[in-house]
Amino acid sequence: MDPTLVTALAECLLHRQLMLATAESCTGGMIAASCTDLAGSSAWFERGFVTYSNAAKTELLGVPADVVAEHGAVSEPVARAMAAGALLHSRAQVAVAVTGIAGPSGGSADKPVGTVWFGWATPEGLWSERQVFSGDRAAVRQAAMAHALGMLLHRLSARS
Repeated sequence: MDPTLVTALAECLLHRQLMLATAESCTGGMIAASCTDLAGSSAWFERGFVTYSNAAKTELLGVPADVVAEHGAVSEPVARAMAAGALLHSRAQVAVAVTGIAGPSGGSADKPVGTVWFGWATPEGLWSERQVFSGDRAAVRQAAMAHALGMLLHRLSARS
């Protein structure tokens, strides 16, 4: 992870007086860890949820079980619900959510290995995006972490 990305995000959040929460599935807490690797992160990082199982997504973030059942854990509705749930269940004003298939197994024709859905929630609204990353499990997780934070920084910087 590029530490300058986290530093830039921290400066942006501090400038806007916003706190961040993360909701992670396939990255297993890597996004929260990359944020808290930066000294002083308690000024802008509020909390992280690692919701690897479907039950955890429902219990900790309030993702409706019927949404998971209908669309699957790796889907736009679930990513958006995870981001919204992270805000609802924290004191943060900004959230990033990640749910995907890091591999090496678990993919399908519709959702190949490397498929990751992202959800972001900011004071300006909620948005989501799908990416398909190549490489092994570590590469997919690393790419997902960098994309999650990079897109959040891009969106917040555009509105600061």
